[in-house]
Amino acid sequence: MRKEKISVVSEVQAWVQNSPFILVTDYTGITVDQFSELRNRLDAVKSEIHVVKNTFLRRALSDAQLPQVDDYLSGQTAVVFGESDIAGTAKILKNFKSEFEKPKIRVGIVDRSILSSEDVLAIADLPSREVLLAKLLGLFNTPAQRLASIINVPASQLAQVIKAHAEKGD
Repeated sequence: MRKEKISVVSEVQAWVQNSPFILVTDYTGITVDQFSELRNRLDAVKSEIHVVKNTFLRRALSDAQLPQVDDYLSGQTAVVFGESDIAGTAKILKNFKSEFEKPKIRVGIVDRSILSSEDVLAIADLPSREVLLAKLLGLFNTPAQRLASIINVPASQLAQVIKAHAEKGD
């Protein structure tokens, strides 16, 4: 392999290894302006989209010991990588596709598992990671709040009895 190709493959491999998810898309028919707009939107959720040769992506996935998605690597391929969770990125891709009918999500890889395009679109409908964590924390706090209120009820009732007795004695 030529030095230039080795350099490109190592760059793609670095993206693959540093991202918690990989989304493979078909960008056929996207104009340069639309692609720039998509890049800007993805930048807001700390994600990037890169046009990658299928052979380079195949090699990078193989070197990173990730699942092979050869069946999805044909035609014009752009790959989305990110620094945070997949939900925000999937939401942007879904909204962008509804506006411009492109790009088409082919497949995703998360935690060494292959996700179909339908799975990725379902993730787009989920709330963000922060919202899910807040809801989970709320669920954990609910029993503690109930226990605290139950423990406080007898003390407040006792205080009311003492107050009533003190008023009766005056």
